[in-house]
Amino acid sequence: MSTDQTTATPGETTDFGYRSVPRGTKKPLVRAVFDSVAPRYDVMNDFMSLGIHRVWKRIFATRLRPTAGKTLLDLASGTGDIAANWRRLGGGPMLATDINASMLAHGRDRAIARGLVADFRYVVADAEALPLADRSVDVAAIAFGLRNCTDKVLVLREARRVLKPGGRFFCLEFSRLQVAVLEKLYESWSFSVLPRVGRVVAGDADSYRYLAESIRKFPDQETLLGMMQDAGLARVKFENLSGGIVAIHSGWRL
Repeated sequence: MSTDQTTATPGETTDFGYRSVPRGTKKPLVRAVFDSVAPRYDVMNDFMSLGIHRVWKRIFATRLRPTAGKTLLDLASGTGDIAANWRRLGGGPMLATDINASMLAHGRDRAIARGLVADFRYVVADAEALPLADRSVDVAAIAFGLRNCTDKVLVLREARRVLKPGGRFFCLEFSRLQVAVLEKLYESWSFSVLPRVGRVVAGDADSYRYLAESIRKFPDQETLLGMMQDAGLARVKFENLSGGIVAIHSGWRL
């Protein structure tokens, strides 16, 4: 994608992949991307990660330490993989939120098909302004969604706000590859192969090009740790998976 030329000041713009766009336009643009990819999102995730995203999500779900007495807030829930793993591992009530109604409906339909809807609720909501009371959930999690948010620190602050004291926030997101010898291959896969696959499988090369670009624009491991601390989360840490292709970040509300 070409760079958008704008005269707006830096505070008025944000990234949309490699483009700089007015802050108010990012959410509609992101909605359009996920409206486009929703019907084939799971198939495309398999192509994009060679199926490894399912392993990452299972590992992530175990880090949440699900128990029947805990309530999960699944931010940017999408097609509901984290919610399904939460229940499979014995987790309690779950609230799934997503700014994109198409993705959330797809996740709800999958949960119904799996017989997982007991104590599951679905709400179309912006992670930057959650319609939840303070200190109301035990665990807040977001998987592959934070990089699509306009104000990431605000999302982190909202997650902390709704956590009970002693509650924990988790983020699974693409991060910075730590294996230098693989960097060229990773770049080629992301920017040459994925858009072509997106065009063939989903009829949409641009959306998958944006997804690849959004990964590169997302903060690295240490930067995200600092953002979590700035949002008021404590005892923050991260764990690299697959050589840093993705990372799990976590922090507590104390």
